[in-house]
Amino acid sequence: DWVGGRYSLWSAIGLSLALAIGWKNFEQLLAGARAMDEHFISAPASENLPLTLALLSLWNTNFLGATTEAMLPYSQSLHLLPAYLQQLEMESLGKQVDRDGNTLGIATSPVIWGESGTNGQHSFYQLFHQGGRIIPADFIALRENDFPLPGHHTALLANCLAQSAALAFGQTAAEVRAAGITESLVPYKVFPGNRPTTSLLYRRLDPRTLGRLIALYEHKVFVMGAVWGINSFDQWGVELGKVLASRILPELDAP
Repeated sequence: DWVGGRYSLWSAIGLSLALAIGWKNFEQLLAGARAMDEHFISAPASENLPLTLALLSLWNTNFLGATTEAMLPYSQSLHLLPAYLQQLEMESLGKQVDRDGNTLGIATSPVIWGESGTNGQHSFYQLFHQGGRIIPADFIALRENDFPLPGHHTALLANCLAQSAALAFGQTAAEVRAAGITESLVPYKVFPGNRPTTSLLYRRLDPRTLGRLIALYEHKVFVMGAVWGINSFDQWGVELGKVLASRILPELDAP
């Protein structure tokens, strides 16, 4: 009971997962996480992936003033990853009291959200490009497809790379005019660019890759908690809700 639910995958609770995916796959999941553990411990700061992700998120949140962060996996097999990372990051980092009991007075965890692949492109990417606010995003893509659909995966990867490029570089009025666009439409086709995104490219999605990916974000959360001086492994706000629910429940059940 001392293992927070968002970290219980690696504990005895993982037995249910091992039964579902088979022991060999579970061992590969653990091996991938261990590989990321060892990378986090040994890699120099300039090459340390969890440290880099954490510092980028800290910069975007505390210096650029971003309030949200989008997780955008270009794989339908990872469509539940944003929901998983919501709990991992917001339950771990959504706090205003440090380890010494002092109030921080600064924003901590951004609001984590997201959607898979081109589903997001046709719903909320418009806000990214021209909505007038900073929304950092992590693009997560695979070099090899996990479903045998000819031509599908190449187009998916192209869209992922194109979106990150468009967010980074935008499109100027001069570029729009050079494409021969009607002058009255030029303002609508200007994209400011300079939007912060991070792209993670994996060779393929398998248990080992998934283990590395989950551990990557776990260590990112640890680094952010260390910098802010908060405990990433408690969740007092959740406990308060449980206490209040235990008081309300008898009232709802009463005649």
